[in-house]
Amino acid sequence: MKLRTLLPAALLALAGCVEVESTPKITANVKDWRDEIIYQIVVDRFEDGDPNNNFNVDYRREASYHGGDWQGIIDRLDYIETLGVTALWISPVVRNVEEDAGFASYHGYWTQSFLDHNPHFGSMEKLQEMVRKCHERGIKVILDIVTNHVGQLFYYDVNRNGSPDIVFFGGGGNGAGSRNPDQPSSLRRVSEWDPEYDSRGVQGFTSLGENGLAPFVWIEQPEITRIPPSPPEFRNPAWYNGKGRVTVWEAEGGLNNPRLDTLICEQCSPAGQACNPDPTCAGRVKFEYVREQEMYGDFPGGLKDIRTELPEVRQALIRVFQYWIKAADFDGFRIDTLKHIEPDFFEEFAPAIRRYAKSIGKPNFFMFGEAFDGNDALLGSYTQGEGVDSVFYFSAKYRVFNGVFGQGGATRGVQQLFEERRALDDSSIIPEDNPTQPRYSEAPKADGVVDAQGQGVPSRDLLVHFLDNHDVPRFLYEFPDVRKLHTALVYQLTADGVPCIYYGTEQAFRGGPDPSNREDMWNSGFDTTGETFKVTQKLVGLRKAHEALRRGAMQFRWSTDHTGAEPDAGILAYERATAAERVLVVINVHDTQTSRTRDGATAMPTGFAPGTVLTDVYNGNETYTVAADGTLDIALEPRTARVLVGR
Repeated sequence: MKLRTLLPAALLALAGCVEVESTPKITANVKDWRDEIIYQIVVDRFEDGDPNNNFNVDYRREASYHGGDWQGIIDRLDYIETLGVTALWISPVVRNVEEDAGFASYHGYWTQSFLDHNPHFGSMEKLQEMVRKCHERGIKVILDIVTNHVGQLFYYDVNRNGSPDIVFFGGGGNGAGSRNPDQPSSLRRVSEWDPEYDSRGVQGFTSLGENGLAPFVWIEQPEITRIPPSPPEFRNPAWYNGKGRVTVWEAEGGLNNPRLDTLICEQCSPAGQACNPDPTCAGRVKFEYVREQEMYGDFPGGLKDIRTELPEVRQALIRVFQYWIKAADFDGFRIDTLKHIEPDFFEEFAPAIRRYAKSIGKPNFFMFGEAFDGNDALLGSYTQGEGVDSVFYFSAKYRVFNGVFGQGGATRGVQQLFEERRALDDSSIIPEDNPTQPRYSEAPKADGVVDAQGQGVPSRDLLVHFLDNHDVPRFLYEFPDVRKLHTALVYQLTADGVPCIYYGTEQAFRGGPDPSNREDMWNSGFDTTGETFKVTQKLVGLRKAHEALRRGAMQFRWSTDHTGAEPDAGILAYERATAAERVLVVINVHDTQTSRTRDGATAMPTGFAPGTVLTDVYNGNETYTVAADGTLDIALEPRTARVLVGR
């Protein structure tokens, strides 16, 4: 990357951000993010447009670089435009540790330098060209960023011998073993690259026992870019938590953990009793302990956790990511490993990024985060106040897309999740009996915008819905029936929020868990004639054509607990309505039965006037007429859907 200067930390604080030698024209491209359809791209796996940057490429290994680059995205913009999506989310662009334990950093999440680009993907000028050419076609570009950790750039010198080793704890009698209060084993094998979590900090250890905090040792292996991080202020050991790897996931949420057992006994037992914990209190303590490890532990794989609670660290991260907005004219950030950072960080980071983006001409800069969790209260802790605008909505992934559309669960669950979403923001809600009104207060806040986040829409209406992504198995891997995928796409692209399509979903990719879900897109031939491509393209087109499917208030008209042979088993119906338009979506998720929008004598109510003729714009233009009492009774074949527009 060409920079005019790389300022030392003290001057960076005064300057606000690094200057870019060649700054692109800054553009404001988004009016309302609910109008956008995001397309996620893992750059290395999309298209190889420039063989000149193909070093350390091995197509035979899923864990290696495969050669995709920014030129490849430019070369396939016609395909992207044909699909109809309006925004690209690209994988991180920063320079990474080249490889670790036989795996390459093609994904981009092992930061070595926050300010240099990854040469595997092209030059800085090529990145700027890619963004510019996307903007020329009306396509926005969202950058994936990592604020939680750096790559495996140092090790904990547990035995203090100056080399990264495998160390054994325990087995030598009292005082000779580890006294780690967070791990249960008396004899453990520990890698100094990635030791287990210790709330005290990773401890040094010799044959005489523990001897204080283990030193950090930065590595100098330039051949794989494993060198101390940049900018240089990130080489300060005090900027890292140094507590070792999160282990609660390995132990089913922290069960069988000595420190957790002690905390539960101390905090949850009645006064004067030995250890008789109250179950509710024990559950709270367990949750808090898991959160402690998630926020302060290293991400498994040796990714060193940054101490984001320090004011100077926060300011440094703000500066480097302000730089990237200006350097390449990005329109938003997808933020990795959101739940591994304390929510307070984003109360400072997000407003600072918004202010900066607005100051250079981007008033609607969008930030959504990956909190890999189905707990709405936890997700909401990052979107309330002045936090991020939205989150990747794992609750819907688990409960709706997998549970209902994949497994055929009761459609009542879709409506229940929708009604439970109050945890995700603290905006005022308009009652559902007037669905044409906005579901948020438009009273300006102190900063002059509609809500604290800055989008003018509460977070619960901006949730990013996904079927596939790079961290979970493909939908078709878990649920091989393509009909299930198609009905799930109907819901994703007609429900509220912001839909996000993972590259290859439209080509019916079926890859399993990481790295098999990061297939080479060029193997599809970028085919635009396949059934799933056509279904996706049509649904994208309908969402773009109908304002109600983008911005309309959402009201459920039918959901059911029935999953067997009942007349309405598998039926889900909802309306999206604005002041000018109303659209009714009806889906049957039953695998074998033709089901109706009726339960005995009761037919489905609608918001349409009696006698309104509804046209199915998704499936053949068939028409239906609303009954005199405002109801609609129609039958849907198994795993089919209708998108009905009144005229």
